[in-house]
Amino acid sequence: MRRRLASGSTVPILTIVGFIIALWYVMAVVLNAPWAYDQAGRQGVTLDFGGLVAATWSQDRPRLPAPHQVATEFWNTTIEVAPTSRRSLVHHAWITLSATLMGFVMGATLGILLAIGIVHNRAMDASVMPWVIASQTIPILAIAPMIIVVLASLGLTGLLPKAVISMYLSFFPVAVGMVKGLRSPDRILLDQMHTWNASGTQTFVKLRWPAALPYLFASLKVAVAASLVGAIIGELPTGAVAGLGARMLSGSYYGQTIQIWSALVMASILAASLVALVGLAERLTARAMGARP
Repeated sequence: MRRRLASGSTVPILTIVGFIIALWYVMAVVLNAPWAYDQAGRQGVTLDFGGLVAATWSQDRPRLPAPHQVATEFWNTTIEVAPTSRRSLVHHAWITLSATLMGFVMGATLGILLAIGIVHNRAMDASVMPWVIASQTIPILAIAPMIIVVLASLGLTGLLPKAVISMYLSFFPVAVGMVKGLRSPDRILLDQMHTWNASGTQTFVKLRWPAALPYLFASLKVAVAASLVGAIIGELPTGAVAGLGARMLSGSYYGQTIQIWSALVMASILAASLVALVGLAERLTARAMGARP
């Protein structure tokens, strides 16, 4: 058992996590110390090191909450309340997840279709591909309000504007990855398909698409995480009252940094779960295609 842990990735991951948590506690002391010293001075109290640590790890509105404060808030807003309550992070996560999945499906579909067109049409390769790349140079925070305003003027509100923003962020890695994947077969294999008098559709189905699948799933892992970011960003300029973005926004309004960090932790768990699901789909697909375990 120990040899398996040592030879695998468990021990390195736990080591890094432990280092991050330790550094987090140290930085909580450093960043929260000015307020602790100020309060102690007002009360005429001199803080020793132990008192400083206790004061910086227990503030109601710290600059940087300690890990145990975030864990307590996370527990209270996920386990201690009903999932349907507006105080529940599960409720807010579900709303954000809905926009994320909708935007992810739209973005992945758009990216795949663009890649197929770019690979099979020289005009699209020369005209569309540069615009696909240039689209990602525009900051999403700049265009998100514009997308929301334009769609609202068309009577489209609620989930769709956030999904469109998610689509904008998620289609790019899929398009670029699929272009690379569809072009990955060696020239000799393409010539062999031509020798067999295979049609363009047969070449695509039998050669290009199977060769592109590893690139597709690698791109989907990036795209699903980007889609979550887009959904959260889409909740910020709308004044939304639900969703992880709205939770972070309300926390910033009232100086509730612990609430902000607990929402960030939930977003991280959500992103990791989505990437893991894509990885599971990749393994199942590879197994169905006869790949060795």
